[in-house]
Amino acid sequence: MKLLATIAGLAVTVEGAIIENGFNVQNVQNVLQSALSMTSRPTSKPPNFLFVITDDQDLQLDSTSYTPHILRHVRDKGTSFHNHFVTTALCCPSRVSLWTGRQPHNTNVTDVNPPYGGYPKFVDRGFNDNFLPIWLQEAGYDTYYTGKLFNAHTVDNYHSPHVNGFNGSDFLLDPYTYSYLNSTYQRNHDDPVSYEGEHTTDVITRKALGFLEDALEGDRPFFVTVAPAAPHSNVDPTSIVDRKKGITMSAPIPLDRHKHLFQDVKVPRTANFNPDEPSGASWIRELPQQNQTVVDYGDFFYQSRLQALQGVDELVDTLVTRLEESDQLDNTYIIYTSDNGFHIGQHRLPPGKTCGFEEDIRVPLFIRGPGVPKGFAQDSVTTHIDLAPTIFQLAGIPHRSDFDGTAIPVTPDFTGTRHEHVTVEYWGRGVLEGDFSHIIGGSTFAPNNTYKSIRLLGPGYNLYYSVWCTNEHELYDLSTDPYQLHNLYPSESRNIQDEPRILGRSLSQAISRLDTLLLILKSCQGNTCIEPWKVLHPEGSIHTLRDALDEQHDIFYDQQPQVSFNWCDLGYRIEAEGPQDHLTTRYGLSWDSWV
Repeated sequence: MKLLATIAGLAVTVEGAIIENGFNVQNVQNVLQSALSMTSRPTSKPPNFLFVITDDQDLQLDSTSYTPHILRHVRDKGTSFHNHFVTTALCCPSRVSLWTGRQPHNTNVTDVNPPYGGYPKFVDRGFNDNFLPIWLQEAGYDTYYTGKLFNAHTVDNYHSPHVNGFNGSDFLLDPYTYSYLNSTYQRNHDDPVSYEGEHTTDVITRKALGFLEDALEGDRPFFVTVAPAAPHSNVDPTSIVDRKKGITMSAPIPLDRHKHLFQDVKVPRTANFNPDEPSGASWIRELPQQNQTVVDYGDFFYQSRLQALQGVDELVDTLVTRLEESDQLDNTYIIYTSDNGFHIGQHRLPPGKTCGFEEDIRVPLFIRGPGVPKGFAQDSVTTHIDLAPTIFQLAGIPHRSDFDGTAIPVTPDFTGTRHEHVTVEYWGRGVLEGDFSHIIGGSTFAPNNTYKSIRLLGPGYNLYYSVWCTNEHELYDLSTDPYQLHNLYPSESRNIQDEPRILGRSLSQAISRLDTLLLILKSCQGNTCIEPWKVLHPEGSIHTLRDALDEQHDIFYDQQPQVSFNWCDLGYRIEAEGPQDHLTTRYGLSWDSWV
């Protein structure tokens, strides 16, 4: 029976590979090889996990091309997910969503510091007793963690309370988390220890290897997380003085042995790099074009990030080599990703994240392990809230009803619901980094950066739609405008006769569907986040944007409330979020109010 199930799953996967990627012989061979190996896959012990999460690592700026060990050990011996996105382009909200499988509007951890975010908000929301390591321990796993967990996890509050859920832990603590040469770690329930004078990446490498040794010596399956600070900007604790003006976030500091590398490498000069014409919306559209001094600094910043990543590359090499020396590698999933992306110069932006552009929300995701196709490129749309459900499925743990995500198709025997959308949301101010961050009003923060958006990829469409708290809108068709320079949202300055069409329908018809989809997703919970079209069409006839664009639904979508904000707030407050109710069809013939 197991062989028959594997063959059935194999047929589905090969068919999917052909549909998504065309008939690629190498891809199909890789799927065949991995699927057949599953028949001899060990089943006596649940699989182990090694999870590596970097801080602020870009995908769109090509940083992964400069990490040969990670590519060789994880990507090339596993699957890369080309369409993997975060739910919030900011450290703490993104990480809490990852560890809970919930959208930020459901965690209500939306910032890096109180009152809207950080470790204290995580605790206040009850997640210290209800997140992934707790669930894994309940399922029989030993869990270990070293590195950055959350922002505002400090030398003063680390014991109020201690983080739950780990057999062993050694956390980076604020205000020293991002100080490459002056880090502070706190092990288990011990007092914090300063490592001033040592490079934080060398420190975490020792700690990670120690926890891996502990895990390998145990009798239970293990989940080891390693979360280095690199390539995040360097933050000197002495610079944290004026919270209103922000803090100085300078280029990351690489290990001495890597400082000579990449001296001639520059930020990719894509079409959206320091463009001649302004782009984007809200405060981004007001940015001045960068002069040569600022451009040169951006290149230096980029080089420093690549140099800092070399320590992470060596860290992964050390851990995977140790696994190879053990008898556990063949039963271990290795997952590599980052909490959010990063931009440097795109749309005239100084270094940073917090935006909804591709550079900030699309991140690396490589997975290697039992039954995972080798050297395969997966095009399914995936997001960080899918990672906890994925780990559950791989570990054989039943899916939780409060997950807003769904399992990622990692192995050929995958069965489950896929989605074509990602919900991206942000509250508060934009964060500006680097020596020239003061170009926005003398502060490292940009105002009115609250927005709700959806990223949608399906057959024949590749779209990003956002509504800002200023009630400005953006719509990009990335199939024709991959660098998001031309906002298609209707304006008085553009002749309607010149407007493009989406799947054969007018912009207004497409926008009515996108806006309604966003109306559902901006406050969705559980399965409604996975299958939002079912909320609108309970009869189950609509599954994709293409389905919804059928002209028989025009009146239904034209009468929907529109997404808007009542005001710009620094956190998630339902009163500021505008309309929440929507109309729903009843067997495609009529509709009534639904809350």
